Amino acid sequence: MQLGAFSMSLAVRDLEASKAFYEKLGFVVFAGDGSQNWLILKNGQHVIGLFQGILEKNMLTFNPGWDQSGNTLGSFTDVREIQRQLKATGVQLVSEADEDTVGPASFIVIDPDGNPVLVDQHI
Repeated sequence: MQLGAFSMSLAVRDLEASKAFYEKLGFVVFAGDGSQNWLILKNGQHVIGLFQGILEKNMLTFNPGWDQSGNTLGSFTDVREIQRQLKATGVQLVSEADEDTVGPASFIVIDPDGNPVLVDQHI
Protein backbone atom coordinates (compact mmCIF):
# COMPACT_ATOMS: atom_id res chain seq x y z
CA MET A 1 0.00 0.00 0.00
CA GLN A 2 1.53 3.30 -1.12
CA LEU A 3 0.17 6.27 0.83
CA GLY A 4 1.97 8.98 -1.16
CA ALA A 5 3.44 12.20 0.18
CA PHE A 6 3.43 12.74 3.95
CA SER A 7 2.91 15.95 5.89
CA MET A 8 1.71 17.18 9.25
CA SER A 9 -1.40 19.33 9.06
CA LEU A 10 -1.44 21.75 11.97
CA ALA A 11 -4.49 23.55 13.34
CA VAL A 12 -3.06 26.99 14.14
CA ARG A 13 -4.57 29.98 15.94
CA ASP A 14 -2.60 32.65 14.07
CA LEU A 15 -1.42 31.78 10.56
CA GLU A 16 1.13 34.61 10.33
CA ALA A 17 2.65 33.87 13.75
CA SER A 18 2.94 30.18 12.90
CA LYS A 19 4.41 30.95 9.47
CA ALA A 20 7.03 33.23 11.05
CA PHE A 21 7.91 30.59 13.64
CA TYR A 22 8.39 27.78 11.12
CA GLU A 23 10.36 30.06 8.80
CA LYS A 24 12.82 30.49 11.69
CA LEU A 25 13.18 26.69 11.63
CA GLY A 26 14.12 26.84 7.95
CA PHE A 27 10.72 26.16 6.37
CA VAL A 28 9.65 28.15 3.30
CA VAL A 29 6.18 28.63 1.87
CA PHE A 30 5.70 26.07 -0.86
CA ALA A 31 1.98 26.31 -1.65
CA GLY A 32 -1.31 27.53 -0.24
CA ASP A 33 -3.28 30.73 0.05
CA GLY A 34 -2.86 32.92 3.11
CA SER A 35 -6.07 34.82 2.25
CA GLN A 36 -7.90 31.48 2.65
CA ASN A 37 -6.09 30.78 5.95
CA TRP A 38 -3.84 27.93 4.82
CA LEU A 39 -0.21 27.57 3.78
CA ILE A 40 2.03 24.62 2.99
CA LEU A 41 5.67 24.93 4.07
CA LYS A 42 8.66 22.80 3.24
CA ASN A 43 12.14 22.23 4.64
CA GLY A 44 13.99 19.69 2.50
CA GLN A 45 11.61 16.72 2.25
CA HIS A 46 9.68 17.75 5.38
CA VAL A 47 6.26 19.26 4.72
CA ILE A 48 3.83 20.91 7.13
CA GLY A 49 0.48 22.50 6.46
CA LEU A 50 -0.76 25.43 8.54
CA PHE A 51 -4.54 25.73 8.73
CA GLN A 52 -6.19 28.56 10.67
CA GLY A 53 -9.84 27.92 11.54
CA ILE A 54 -10.06 24.96 9.14
CA LEU A 55 -9.01 21.92 11.19
CA GLU A 56 -10.28 20.95 14.62
CA LYS A 57 -6.97 19.35 15.58
CA ASN A 58 -3.58 18.43 14.17
CA MET A 59 -3.51 15.44 11.86
CA LEU A 60 -1.19 13.23 9.87
CA THR A 61 -1.80 13.67 6.15
CA PHE A 62 -0.96 11.40 3.23
CA ASN A 63 -1.48 12.38 -0.42
CA PRO A 64 -1.70 9.41 -2.81
CA GLY A 65 -0.42 10.30 -6.27
CA TRP A 66 2.04 12.97 -5.11
CA ASP A 67 5.70 12.95 -4.18
CA GLN A 68 7.02 15.18 -1.36
CA SER A 69 7.23 18.13 -3.78
CA GLY A 70 3.62 17.84 -4.93
CA ASN A 71 4.58 16.34 -8.28
CA THR A 72 2.21 13.79 -9.77
CA LEU A 73 3.53 10.23 -9.67
CA GLY A 74 3.39 8.02 -12.77
CA SER A 75 1.60 5.29 -10.85
CA PHE A 76 0.12 5.16 -7.37
CA THR A 77 -2.46 3.37 -5.24
CA ASP A 78 -5.80 5.16 -5.57
CA VAL A 79 -7.35 6.44 -2.35
CA ARG A 80 -10.40 4.19 -2.86
CA GLU A 81 -8.16 1.10 -3.08
CA ILE A 82 -6.33 2.12 0.10
CA GLN A 83 -9.71 2.58 1.77
CA ARG A 84 -10.89 -0.89 0.65
CA GLN A 85 -7.69 -2.49 1.97
CA LEU A 86 -8.02 -0.79 5.34
CA LYS A 87 -11.69 -1.68 5.69
CA ALA A 88 -10.85 -5.31 4.87
CA THR A 89 -8.48 -5.35 7.85
CA GLY A 90 -11.15 -3.97 10.18
CA VAL A 91 -9.98 -0.35 10.34
CA GLN A 92 -12.93 1.93 11.12
CA LEU A 93 -13.28 5.04 8.96
CA VAL A 94 -14.56 8.36 10.31
CA SER A 95 -15.28 9.61 6.80
CA GLU A 96 -15.11 7.71 3.52
CA ALA A 97 -14.29 8.37 -0.11
CA ASP A 98 -17.16 7.60 -2.49
CA GLU A 99 -16.04 4.37 -4.15
CA ASP A 100 -18.20 5.07 -7.20
CA THR A 101 -16.06 8.06 -8.18
CA VAL A 102 -12.62 8.61 -9.73
CA GLY A 103 -10.08 11.36 -9.14
CA PRO A 104 -9.87 13.51 -6.02
CA ALA A 105 -11.27 11.97 -2.83
CA SER A 106 -10.34 11.49 0.81
CA PHE A 107 -11.05 9.55 3.97
CA ILE A 108 -10.14 9.86 7.64
CA VAL A 109 -9.24 7.20 10.19
CA ILE A 110 -8.38 7.67 13.86
CA ASP A 111 -5.34 5.92 15.32
CA PRO A 112 -5.52 4.12 18.70
CA ASP A 113 -4.41 7.29 20.51
CA GLY A 114 -7.09 9.48 18.95
CA ASN A 115 -4.92 11.09 16.26
CA PRO A 116 -6.73 11.71 12.99
CA VAL A 117 -5.08 10.42 9.82
CA LEU A 118 -6.24 12.03 6.57
CA VAL A 119 -5.65 10.27 3.25
CA ASP A 120 -6.35 13.01 0.73
CA GLN A 121 -5.90 12.40 -3.01
CA HIS A 122 -5.90 15.56 -5.15
CA ILE A 123 -5.57 13.98 -8.59
